[in-house]
Amino acid sequence: MRKSIFLAGVILWIPFLTAHMIHTTKKEPTPQPIAPLTQTDSLISALIYVESRGKDSAYCKKEEAVGCLQIRPIMVREVNRILKIQGKENRFKLKDRWSREKSLEIFHVWKNFHHSNSTNEQIARNWNGGPKGYQKRSTIKYWAKVEQQLNSNGKN
Repeated sequence: MRKSIFLAGVILWIPFLTAHMIHTTKKEPTPQPIAPLTQTDSLISALIYVESRGKDSAYCKKEEAVGCLQIRPIMVREVNRILKIQGKENRFKLKDRWSREKSLEIFHVWKNFHHSNSTNEQIARNWNGGPKGYQKRSTIKYWAKVEQQLNSNGKN
């Protein structure tokens, strides 16, 4: 009787022990060194913080701005226009703004087309105020917030 109870106990523990052994003996990947942030990466991080405090689910009903970069429908149209000019087949949809990955792609297409050699200030103020945003007084406070965020990260 004792042998059968012992064997039943061992049989019950075998799946747990096997799973535990597999889990604990699994080799963890070696951490890779993180590349230093580029000027664009730092700017994007600052813009995301200012626009949404890092929330991918951020939504501003008044402006129909969505996602971590608070992308409006007009920006999706502009980026799709750029892609067409460049002869690329992919296009973005409004729902793509909810995805951080897609939002970053949208930003890069726009920035690389319009601001390949612009300063962080010009990029940020145009992101906020449109094609002539860098000339608008209304974007000065926005730039101050972005610049403060850049400086707090030590990148400007």
